[in-house]
Amino acid sequence: MTTTAKPKHIGRNISRIRELRGMKQEALAFAIGVTQQTVSNIEGSETIDEEKLDAIAEVLGVSAEAIKNYSDEAVFNIIGNTINNNDNASMNSNIQYQPTFNPVDKLIESYDENKKLYERLVQAEKDKVEYLEKLLKGK
Repeated sequence: MTTTAKPKHIGRNISRIRELRGMKQEALAFAIGVTQQTVSNIEGSETIDEEKLDAIAEVLGVSAEAIKNYSDEAVFNIIGNTINNNDNASMNSNIQYQPTFNPVDKLIESYDENKKLYERLVQAEKDKVEYLEKLLKGK
């Protein structure tokens, strides 16, 4: 039984980084001047020539070394270690939010504000009609 390390799948790393960046294959293809099918083939390849790798790395905003050494585990560790969760609850727990205001009071405030805006709109329309009547009488 051999314990040789399996080489990194560069194409898969490119695909994961591209997805994390929210970029479609078409956008990457356009940026490096190839077709979407070529990007698909690159992402299916275990190896890629250095020139293409450098171009892809530049578009993705990472170094070629970052693509070569990419690891899902490392990304999850970074995310897990940088989430600031003040109540120390886990991500899957039932988070209960207690507002510091009465929602019914906010609803009533909103209603009153809408009523005032409507009254101002009606008054503006009355002023406009009055002005137009003056213009007609003046002719």
